Amino acid sequence: MNRFIQRRFWIAALATSAVLCGAGASPVLAQAYPNKPIKLVVPFPPGGATDVIGRIMAQELSKSLGQQVIVDNRSGGSGNIGADAVAKAPNDGYTLLMGAMTSHAINATLQKATITYDLEKDLTAVSIVGVVPLVFVVNPTVPVKNMKEFIAYAKANPGKLTYASSGAGAPQRLAMEMLMKITGIDILHVPYKGSGPAMTDLVGGQVLSMAETVPAALSFIQSERLRPLAVSTAKRVAQLPDVPTVTEATGIPNFDVVSMFGIAAPAGTSKAIIDKLNADIRVILQRPEVQDRMLAAGVYVNYLNANDATKKINNEVAMWAKVIKDANIKAD
Repeated sequence: MNRFIQRRFWIAALATSAVLCGAGASPVLAQAYPNKPIKLVVPFPPGGATDVIGRIMAQELSKSLGQQVIVDNRSGGSGNIGADAVAKAPNDGYTLLMGAMTSHAINATLQKATITYDLEKDLTAVSIVGVVPLVFVVNPTVPVKNMKEFIAYAKANPGKLTYASSGAGAPQRLAMEMLMKITGIDILHVPYKGSGPAMTDLVGGQVLSMAETVPAALSFIQSERLRPLAVSTAKRVAQLPDVPTVTEATGIPNFDVVSMFGIAAPAGTSKAIIDKLNADIRVILQRPEVQDRMLAAGVYVNYLNANDATKKINNEVAMWAKVIKDANIKAD
């Protein structure tokens, strides 16, 4: 009888031990992570804002994690090819996305028929790391000095104004569409394949207005080849301190449009890994030298933890879905 009781005791002890080990698997995994190099997929070509941010983050994370973080540029499909590759990768924390989250949020609706991943279901946010503000600019031949005059001129001269964008689903295009919807103005859209040719024609006077990222427009503003009307952010930006926000210039409440960048992982990645990455990113983004490197590229550090990043991305998807529907915007 004693042997039977002893046997039952050891069976129970072993079962309890197994349960406890299972419950502790996530912390143990987090302590062991990472034990090999991490791939950070940038879904755009080298040289753009997403790539610059990705390389800064890869360099800093390599130091803090003790493993090399390798940038992998997988461009194409307006960022969808790289994002799709990460969405379908193993959810072990070794394949991450350096995403242009505003563009991905727009594509979730605009290219819904063709993309093969779901931004909100197949990826999980790790952190938002920064934003790039936009500025509304006009060719100096347009007889307006500020945003109020621009809106008034557009209303008084229907069909005379045009605006350029870097593509049908670009944040620059959507920002202008949002402004037109709110103010009731109607300006002809002229899409380009990229900001470069759009800016060239804007400076040359072939098109007359545009919402563009501050880094892309800054040198043209400083040389007075373009006239700034307002920045798209809730607060003024350091690079253009004398240019008012849209809200300041027009009284439109809560106008805040930026191009947002963040890191995401495949859905199902353990919370322990997400938390570890997020904690390191938070510390990295607090470093003045990192903030300076970001700002040199026109990026304003804007850290959000995983939960807040998820909410922000979901809000962006819903906001742009409404703009796309209201303006009847179609993909290229």
